[in-house]
Amino acid sequence: MKKLINEVAHVVPDMLAGLAALHPQLALLQGQNIVLRADAREAAARGEVALISGGGAGHEPAHGGYVGAGMLSAAVAGEVFTSPSTDAVLEAIRAVAGRAGVLLIVKNYTGDRLNFGLAAEIARAEGIAVEMVVVADDVALSANGDHAGRRGLAGTVLVHKIAGAAASGGAPLAEVAQAARDAAAALGTMGVALTPCTVPAAGKPGFTLGEAEIEWGLGIHGEAGVERGTLVPAADVAARLLKQIAGDLALQAGERVALLVNNLGGTPASELDIVAGSALAQLAQQNIKVERAWAGTFLSALEMAGISLTLLRVDERRLALLDAATQAPAWPAGDGRIAAGTQSVHAAAAAPVAPTAQDGARMSADAPLRRVIEAVCARLQQAEALLTDMDQKVGDGDLGISMARAAQGIREDLAGWPSEQQPAAVLRAMSATVRRVVGGTSGPLYAILLMRAAASLEEQRRADAPAWAAAFSEAVKGVMELGGAKAGDRTMVDALLPAAQALQASLDAGETTAVALDAAVSAAEQGAAATSAMTPRRGRSSYIGQRALGHPDPGAHAVGLWLASVRDALKA
Repeated sequence: MKKLINEVAHVVPDMLAGLAALHPQLALLQGQNIVLRADAREAAARGEVALISGGGAGHEPAHGGYVGAGMLSAAVAGEVFTSPSTDAVLEAIRAVAGRAGVLLIVKNYTGDRLNFGLAAEIARAEGIAVEMVVVADDVALSANGDHAGRRGLAGTVLVHKIAGAAASGGAPLAEVAQAARDAAAALGTMGVALTPCTVPAAGKPGFTLGEAEIEWGLGIHGEAGVERGTLVPAADVAARLLKQIAGDLALQAGERVALLVNNLGGTPASELDIVAGSALAQLAQQNIKVERAWAGTFLSALEMAGISLTLLRVDERRLALLDAATQAPAWPAGDGRIAAGTQSVHAAAAAPVAPTAQDGARMSADAPLRRVIEAVCARLQQAEALLTDMDQKVGDGDLGISMARAAQGIREDLAGWPSEQQPAAVLRAMSATVRRVVGGTSGPLYAILLMRAAASLEEQRRADAPAWAAAFSEAVKGVMELGGAKAGDRTMVDALLPAAQALQASLDAGETTAVALDAAVSAAEQGAAATSAMTPRRGRSSYIGQRALGHPDPGAHAVGLWLASVRDALKA
């Protein structure tokens, strides 16, 4: 188990202490795992209904992150995935209660219902007006099935917001409670998990999943779902979840909803956005109007990778409550309004990407230059997995993808390039393609390599072997100038430079083009192999220092691959 904690027994108090330290509008109830509004007593004295929620820890930012003016007055935290005790809930009630009373918002789990419910009974006996609303928005479970009841999931956060806004607006307890109940009845949530999570006290995941397996319809306590299935595209995930939710709520075309895309803990923001885009598109196709939508981490299950979707029926009153201001730190700053459609702006006019011949001639299908280019592209696409694996050991793992993307882009554009009678124009066109389709480090370096070679050929006004050798040397200089690398820095230069030098030396010695190319390839391969003993001083490998030793530089290795393809194609 790898977690950034101090001691397992101190996870909850340490977490709450950090939360309160970061947000001065929050306070901790002494001796308790309870987060309060720092102004809770003042709010109670003004006659504001107090709102309390909570449950087991491990759902951050719920529930402490939703404490603040406009949302909760207090949040009670139990141990990870464990309901807080009755006495802890009772202490929270006593701490924030005023003459307007207290509303408890409870997720539908047996432990939470029992402990919050008993605390409410005791508080009422003490003369405190207390009401309790139970949220059971999990549509993965049938409403009347043989189970402990539908679970409370991420939709609970929307109930916090609606009830909190009603309380902040001065509504009495009965009205605040009714707003919460109505919202809970208008909710539906369903989730999907890509990985399990690990409870600190347990030290191991609650279940296991295969490489291509996912869990549909799970809760938020690390348990398995109602069905195990095979991983499908994000659009299909969104479609299935929305179909279940909309069917359960009996949503009809023309109805208005709020959408919550919730990260279960370990899902990247990029994937949340992909799911959100898919969900919005599908709801639009069904003529269901999304009035508000948010994507982020609202109610998690520790580090579980996965998402849940929530739909909430809305009207003008409910929208106003969702839009009301709050100081709760975890409520998103955005107002949740969505664009009517994806906005796009036309790019500024640019010069033609590929220079063309005066007569409009294009490269013939059997031209030697075209044969060389296609051979290089084929080799780089074949080597994608190898280069990716090599780069994952010493870098960020994107080299194979970048090289394959460049090769694919070149193959798609090749037919429209100038003829082989204009090799400099062909190289410029290739450079334009590379810089368009490949970012990162490889894109600009290969683009400058091709541009410098083109400029050299144009200056020489010939395209024999010595001219190509000179162009190659100038191209390598361009890479070194732009990238700042030199021989020995453990980069592609350690293959490029010796290859260019060997090619030039062989031709100067009177060797044939074939022999010179053999020498260049051999020098590139030896240079690439030598990088495994070099301490990196440039490129991403420099970030891991000595740990790169023993692994050849993938960029240098790629040079050897495509140079060998050039040689082999010319010999064929």
